[in-house]
Amino acid sequence: MAKDLTGMPFEQIEAFVSELGGKPYYAQYLFAAIHAKGVDDVAQVTPLPKAFRGTLAERGYRIERLHPVEHHTDPDGTAKLVFDVGDGQRIESVVLTDGDRRTLCLSCQVGCRMACRFCATGKLGFARSLGAGAIVEQVYQAAARCGRIHNVVYMGMGEPFDNTQAVLDSIRILNHPLGLGLGQRHITLSTCGLPEAIRRFAQLCWQVRLAISLHAPDDALRRRLMPVAGKVPLAELLEAVREYQRITHRRVTFEYCLMRDVNDSPAQARDTANLLHELNAAVNLIEFNPHPGCGYKPSDRDRMHRFRDVLGRTGIETVIRYRRGRSIKAACGQLGAAWLTDGASHGNSASPRDQASDP
Repeated sequence: MAKDLTGMPFEQIEAFVSELGGKPYYAQYLFAAIHAKGVDDVAQVTPLPKAFRGTLAERGYRIERLHPVEHHTDPDGTAKLVFDVGDGQRIESVVLTDGDRRTLCLSCQVGCRMACRFCATGKLGFARSLGAGAIVEQVYQAAARCGRIHNVVYMGMGEPFDNTQAVLDSIRILNHPLGLGLGQRHITLSTCGLPEAIRRFAQLCWQVRLAISLHAPDDALRRRLMPVAGKVPLAELLEAVREYQRITHRRVTFEYCLMRDVNDSPAQARDTANLLHELNAAVNLIEFNPHPGCGYKPSDRDRMHRFRDVLGRTGIETVIRYRRGRSIKAACGQLGAAWLTDGASHGNSASPRDQASDP
């Protein structure tokens, strides 16, 4: 059976190199060739002996690369890459530019099980999870076309804690000094909020930033907006966050998408402040981005500013994330939106499952 070397963390490569009788430093050559030098064929890893390269090929080891089939650019500088991941399925990644720094919003699944009502990806249903190789390849391919990637956020298509092993492996690969060497503090993992997964993630004591989709200050509204919240009361979620912070001593960012006359009132801002005031928390207020079949509307700017000011007066650091990349459907919540109307291939429709997998 073919084995994708691109998705193997360094320790895994070390293990199979040893099993094949190779020298320990063979693993360093192999990992660096894949993740630092962009080699795409084991036969081209010339620091390795020819016989060992032949053994790798015979055993089915290969280097799989992901290549974009579309590249769109918005007037504001935002870029969207569309990748064919096989079986007629596609994913999207977005590069956001801020001065000379670039942040990649990458995907970890084809579609998503969570089915959040305001998210285009959630309307696509779920097809499958991506391997670690396909996740890290989005970073390399984005860098090749847009320039060096300084930050990576797991906020694209899919729920990271519904594809835990591949996501964690991809972080290990991106962080390794023989590869990209991306610092953990330059990586953000965004989740809809699965308590057990958050607790297990805390045990790793990584410096990776954690972001949690909140979007409502009470259980009733959150259940309306996010079906997964039906099994995760806010009290249970926030207790998991407190445990995470007791272990890691790290601040958590809460994502809150503002929708007109749904979750953007001054009273809801005060409730949100009361909910988070005991935590070491920051809030990103996200300007809602419309897409086909979604009846929600964005809050007006004045209302967004008032919501921010209410949180700010309580000492919660709050930033408004304004729309970027709307003309190419690359804004937050819009990934896959084009496929809702144009008939392009996308994830197979599926209902959100009862409980996502945990680390």
